Amino acid sequence: MPRTPSASRTTKEQRTQHAETYTPLARYASEAFGAFLLVVGGVGTAVFASSFPDDTNTLGVGFLGVALAFGLSVMAGIYAVGHISGGHFNPAVTVGFALAGRTTWASVPGYVVAQLVGATAGASVVALVAADGPAGYFTAARESGFASNGFGASSPGGFGLGAVLVTEIVLTAVFAGVILSVTAKNEYKALAPLAIGLTLTLIHLISIPVSNTSVNPARSLAAALYGGPDALAQVWVFFVAPLIGAALAGLAHRVLRRRA
Repeated sequence: MPRTPSASRTTKEQRTQHAETYTPLARYASEAFGAFLLVVGGVGTAVFASSFPDDTNTLGVGFLGVALAFGLSVMAGIYAVGHISGGHFNPAVTVGFALAGRTTWASVPGYVVAQLVGATAGASVVALVAADGPAGYFTAARESGFASNGFGASSPGGFGLGAVLVTEIVLTAVFAGVILSVTAKNEYKALAPLAIGLTLTLIHLISIPVSNTSVNPARSLAAALYGGPDALAQVWVFFVAPLIGAALAGLAHRVLRRRA
């Protein structure tokens, strides 16, 4: 007796959907745009609208505002171009999807390059605006780290390397796991960007004091380029930890969804 087709897409269908519908250039451009928006929205809010670089700014949005900015930025990006590329905007998420069997390994290099380029362009726009700000504004933003990630003296709360590694691995695993889960079925399609954005907001509320929240190597590198030598010296942590966390989520997703 023939099986009734599932309402959900199969893993194979999910893996090939974007390749069949959109050109590689369109998908890479979408990933670059999403990473650009994430950095302009998130890092831009941290540099211009929070209490940084002037702690006497009583109109600043603070940690809550920065967390919301990152969450809203990724949500807007996914709604805008997620249907084209899948809406990763994050090298760790792309690797997690590949390990889960949800995207092809052949697409990973192009996605990652596009994400790095888009994020760097976003940070450059923020830096360009800061450079034309009040006297000393860009210097103050740079000296405060330009919303970069770090540990030790570069951690907002003074947390050490071990705490930062654990936090970034665990929270990236959570983030990638949520993304893999809510994008697994068509039934969740309309709400997936909201769930992903709220998850990223929660992650920032937890970990801004610890690491200034990465969970995204592209975001970390982009900010570090303008955050000075200390930020660049520590950026390796925010490649290694998110990639480990996303890999764990991707492998777990693949195992748990495996059918006998």
